Amino acid sequence: MRSDEELAQGIQQGNQADMTELVERYYDALLRYLYRLCAGRQNLAEDMVQETFLRALRKIALYDPQRPFKPWLYAIATNIARNYHQKADTRFTENPAENSDFVDPQSQPESKVMQAEAAENVANALTQLPDHQREVVVLFYYEDMPQKDIAAILNIPIGTVKSRLSLGLKRLRTMIEAMEK
Repeated sequence: MRSDEELAQGIQQGNQADMTELVERYYDALLRYLYRLCAGRQNLAEDMVQETFLRALRKIALYDPQRPFKPWLYAIATNIARNYHQKADTRFTENPAENSDFVDPQSQPESKVMQAEAAENVANALTQLPDHQREVVVLFYYEDMPQKDIAAILNIPIGTVKSRLSLGLKRLRTMIEAMEK
């Protein structure tokens, strides 16, 4: 099996089949990631995944195959989500009925984030975190990314990743405790 970096080089050389393989490798993972960043809005997450691959294809000439591909791709997805949420006319309100049919096929136990807390409370609290903390928490706990990759994706120092992760978890605990009372 060819590495992501080899496939990216193939795309740079015009091999469309390599793009298809990368899409197949990353579509579901990016959908789960963006789904969580978008507070469970499936249609929006699907649109953002498509936009991520389109931008990656447009910018593939700028990709350096000596660097890991996955953080590069996730950085594009993260920037798309950030840009969407920063636009005043697209600030969203949660509509759970809109996405009630979406089931995350590879959801991991929420106990990784908060051992004894209910998954619904964690998901609700996660949507209330500031974007910069939610991104780090989702990448670390849901996408199982190492902190150095998160730092590369978000273009921040590793110390900032650790700080945001710690603060995000503290806020999650506080919100979940408040929800349970």
